[in-house]
Amino acid sequence: MSAILNSLRALGDPTRLRLLALLEKEELSVNELKVITHMGQSRISTHLAQLQKAGLLQSRREGKRSFYRIGKLGKQSSQAVVDLAVQGAKELPEHATDLINLKMALTLREDQAQIYFNQVAGRFDRSYGPGRSWQAFGHLLLRMMPRWVIADLGSGEGLVSELLARRARHIIAVDNSEKMVHFGKEKAQKNGLTNLEFRLGDLQNPPIDPQSVDLAILSQALHHAEIPSEAIKSAAKILKPGGQIVILDLRQHTFIQAHELYGDRWLGFREGELHQWLEQAGFRNIEVTIVAREEQPPHFETLLASAQT
Repeated sequence: MSAILNSLRALGDPTRLRLLALLEKEELSVNELKVITHMGQSRISTHLAQLQKAGLLQSRREGKRSFYRIGKLGKQSSQAVVDLAVQGAKELPEHATDLINLKMALTLREDQAQIYFNQVAGRFDRSYGPGRSWQAFGHLLLRMMPRWVIADLGSGEGLVSELLARRARHIIAVDNSEKMVHFGKEKAQKNGLTNLEFRLGDLQNPPIDPQSVDLAILSQALHHAEIPSEAIKSAAKILKPGGQIVILDLRQHTFIQAHELYGDRWLGFREGELHQWLEQAGFRNIEVTIVAREEQPPHFETLLASAQT
């Protein structure tokens, strides 16, 4: 069978079109392709092997990792096959999300800050040091925070709001539970936090004036929203030009008991999903990163997303 027919046969699968379109843009490891596409490693490896057998890909080893890229195509007809495959991949529903996830994977490849943070956190409790505590470090970081007007959306009883109120100019904590709002108001009054205000309202329509806050926070709240993308758009509306949004939430998981145990409406979110919603809401300088993973089953992972209007 001719090389062209072999190539066409290899490209007769949407998954292989997705992989080829990604590798046409960047050399990637199997693990990076796994993160980008949310497919299993064995499935990805099987499809890569078929593309490599057809002469469309080349690979190289770097330690324990294998990296793949588009092969050196000697004939114009072979390049035409790849170009056609890339065009076909653009028609797949996963293509837009793949490109977003690719961008994040490349950013993560270059960003060593998170790796360093994990190393610091891992050795923090190994040996005693007088006066060294997470409480002290928390106050140090809080002291560096500007005196912003902050909206804590889906605040619950206001744990985050109470902490930030020690430094912020004004905080508006919004929750849709009358009980939580009442509890938060009483506690804020008891602690003398006159700059902390609780309001009853919904994530998708917070009772806050447009363009009136510097920072909007959704801390473990978005997975309770009826329509998460609408909650993000509403947050954009209340932010001043140049304002920031910070989202802390669960990465997508399969622990369905969370619906009943914690009242969660959504089982977390994919990184690309959050990135896309932020982009659609008009945000820029978007970053979405996995910042924590629980050691105990079901091993919940936490995403941190930030962006600017």
